[in-house]
Amino acid sequence: MSASPATPSSSRRKDDDRDTPPPLPEPLRVAVADSHTHLDMQRGTVEEALRKAASVGVTTVVQVGCDVSGSRWAAETAAAYENIHAAVALHPNEAPRIVHGDPDGWSRQGARPGGGEAALDEALGEIEALAALDHVKAVGETGLDHFRTGPEGMAAQERSFRAHIEIAKRRGKALVIHDREAHADVLRVLREEGAPERTVFHCYSGDADMARECAAAGYYMSFAGTVTFKNAAALREAVAVAPIELLLVETDAPYLTPAPYRGRPNAPYLIPLTVRAMAAARGIDEDAMATALAANTARAFAY
Repeated sequence: MSASPATPSSSRRKDDDRDTPPPLPEPLRVAVADSHTHLDMQRGTVEEALRKAASVGVTTVVQVGCDVSGSRWAAETAAAYENIHAAVALHPNEAPRIVHGDPDGWSRQGARPGGGEAALDEALGEIEALAALDHVKAVGETGLDHFRTGPEGMAAQERSFRAHIEIAKRRGKALVIHDREAHADVLRVLREEGAPERTVFHCYSGDADMARECAAAGYYMSFAGTVTFKNAAALREAVAVAPIELLLVETDAPYLTPAPYRGRPNAPYLIPLTVRAMAAARGIDEDAMATALAANTARAFAY
């Protein structure tokens, strides 16, 4: 009798399922913070996320808003949990959608018409009001994204970026930068506007030369799971040359899950994998790396 064909569930192991959360990594001995995460986009409750993170030595998270509603949620959540801090902003790709509309509903807010410059001004006003709150520690993620936004949206994106820089300076908050395929323009705008005292490049994606330029300006560089990828030698070189006092670590969860779980759901509890990759890139032990990261994050976000 011929064997029956394998079912999809029997032809692959459960831990290879891209929807299955990765297992808990070995805990860190020195507690660190996830400097950039999106708990509102992750599965499970906030309490569950914090409990899993704390079990492996990730005791603090920075919850980042990407639009007005997400920024409100970040502020409310930070107010409710002592070990969550908030960052509020209009994502670089959100600003053009506010001005020009989003007829296809690409954003999380669904299809909507364009509101023009007045709508962008109104949204920026709401972000500034949130930025005034004590438990909101940063303005971000803001910046420039030349990957998703085409030429028609660049003016709105840059106008929004400049406005966020001014909000961060007025409110005395850190600035969290989203920089995707826009290194030169992001650095140009920061020079032209004058960067806030505490500026963080979230999910740092530049090379070692850019790391040296950021270091000269005193910008923090936050590394995500991408630093663990096989093709990310340039990122590991950047970790190696950047001053250790300017390094941060993040998940950007649910995105950018570190190796060997790339493509599966990310969450703050996976930070130890990235910390260990950063320590290896610098040739130091993980305790020294974690100690520096914890102090740097507290200093960058003033908590």
